[in-house]
Amino acid sequence: MTAFAVRVDTTSPVPPYDQIRAQLAALIVTGRLTEDARLPTVRQLATDLGLAPSTVARAYRELEAAKLIRTRRGAGTRVATPPSEPTRPDPGQLATLARDFTSAARALGADTEAILTAIREALD
Repeated sequence: MTAFAVRVDTTSPVPPYDQIRAQLAALIVTGRLTEDARLPTVRQLATDLGLAPSTVARAYRELEAAKLIRTRRGAGTRVATPPSEPTRPDPGQLATLARDFTSAARALGADTEAILTAIREALD
């Protein structure tokens, strides 16, 4: 199983399932989780994060709907084959990622300028 870190901030206004979905999507899209990498079972990830299995299951369902992961009986949940043609980013997913990052940065005490600087540096 591939080692990766997913964290859930229970004080965030973003629902836990959405935090999991956004973090896994980002790991997949950036290539940190590669094609065919095995993800933990719903039950295992729920236990690791201290959440209900239904929360993780919802995140996995949304990732499957976005064709980022696939689940097969006996083979577990794995990162799906990336699409052959470039896809346009979903504005809703981008907005969620931006909100997640902004909320986490503000929790660290970052002001707007520090957040924008971090984003600019990440883009370079």
